[in-house]
Amino acid sequence: MTSKNYLDEVEKATENLDFENKQYDVEVDTSLGNFTLKLNPKVAPGHCRNMIGLAKSGFYDGLLFHRIIDGFMIQGGCPQGTGTGGPGYQIQQEFNPTPHRAGVLSMARAQNPDSAGSQFFVCVADATFLDNQYTAFGETKDDESLKVVQSIGKVATGANDRPVEDVVMKSVRVVEYD
Repeated sequence: MTSKNYLDEVEKATENLDFENKQYDVEVDTSLGNFTLKLNPKVAPGHCRNMIGLAKSGFYDGLLFHRIIDGFMIQGGCPQGTGTGGPGYQIQQEFNPTPHRAGVLSMARAQNPDSAGSQFFVCVADATFLDNQYTAFGETKDDESLKVVQSIGKVATGANDRPVEDVVMKSVRVVEYD
């Protein structure tokens, strides 16, 4: 859990979003390289809005990829770095037919499908067993971004799939374009 609820900040940061006329990318600058995620509001507008708002509020800056499973995914967005925290609120699922393949951005959650908050993951390989059970809402923008994500997926891990050496999201920024 987090002691602060970010919902007001997220709502303020996203009040002028224009999913009809604009495209939104999320640039993630990590301690192991940079990658860009292209958001897909056509399939999950609430999840895209949430990630944009959290990024614009600075929520993700300095957080870790706290769970990495080689051949599966990299997961981050927990303010405690343990996989137990969030932004102080939850959002409803937006399951859609997007397949969980290498490079797909999806939202982590607890057993309850409507329990997502701030934790997200990026698949480093196909994970179709997650299809229609987790909300996919974007993907790596290009081959270079996928290569960085996959290289992060190869780091040494210890207990609870936690990296032996921290993988930090130094900054997470939103880029808007026509």
